[in-house]
Amino acid sequence: MPAKSQAQQKAAGAALSAKRGDTKKSELKGASKGMYESMSEKQLEEFAETDRKNLPKKKTTKH
Repeated sequence: MPAKSQAQQKAAGAALSAKRGDTKKSELKGASKGMYESMSEKQLEEFAETDRKNLPKKKTTKH
C-alpha cells in the first residue's frame, strides 16, 4: 500500500531506518514512532518507497 501523503512517506522512511538499526528508536517522534511499533519492515518499505512527486504534503481528512 503506497503512502497517501508526503508526511506519511517521510515518517515511514524514519521508522524503516530505525527498524534496520540505522537510527535509534529513541530518536523517533509522533507518527514514525507509531509506525515503527505497529508495522513490519516490508510494510514500511512499501510506504517509504512511494514517489513523493504527486502526493499532497499532508493527508486530507474526509468529513
